[in-house]
Amino acid sequence: MSEHDTIEKIKSKQGILDKIQNFFTLGYGTKEDLRELDKKLRDLMYEDFRRMRHEWEDIYLEALNEKVAFSGSKLKKVIQIIDRVMEKVRHADYGYAGLMDRKGHIREEELARVLNYDKELSVDVDNISQSIDEIYSKIENEDWTTISSDVKNVKNLLLAFEDKLQQREEKYRPFEV
Repeated sequence: MSEHDTIEKIKSKQGILDKIQNFFTLGYGTKEDLRELDKKLRDLMYEDFRRMRHEWEDIYLEALNEKVAFSGSKLKKVIQIIDRVMEKVRHADYGYAGLMDRKGHIREEELARVLNYDKELSVDVDNISQSIDEIYSKIENEDWTTISSDVKNVKNLLLAFEDKLQQREEKYRPFEV
């Protein structure tokens, strides 16, 4: 969905008071709605990561209890990555700029671009969650045969997600001369 379509969709959901506020504040109400929706989406992603972390802790403890020949440090490393990514999602910038901010003001288009980007990120979160759920099912069935490659896959998915999250600020403030 393009930025314009996202903005129009937000505006179509607004009531008469929001439209009056937008008129007098030059679109501030729409910007606030975009920020709020993006914040809610990131809060949902954060909750997903919290759930994944708890599942991964269960996987880690079960591997320790079963004395699997697989290195527990690799399982522990995934917990550390989940923690780091969780906090980056939770504390990500959500589009405020000060009145005299020298980087420039954040406009509706940038906010819509970031909301669309975060929607794409939520698909990645679903993929990570699905991979962890599959490992959890295997562990419950005491299938330890592919644990090494599964852990490596989850770690790579998390690191790729973290890289995409790092690129997020560029959506707010594209490099312009």
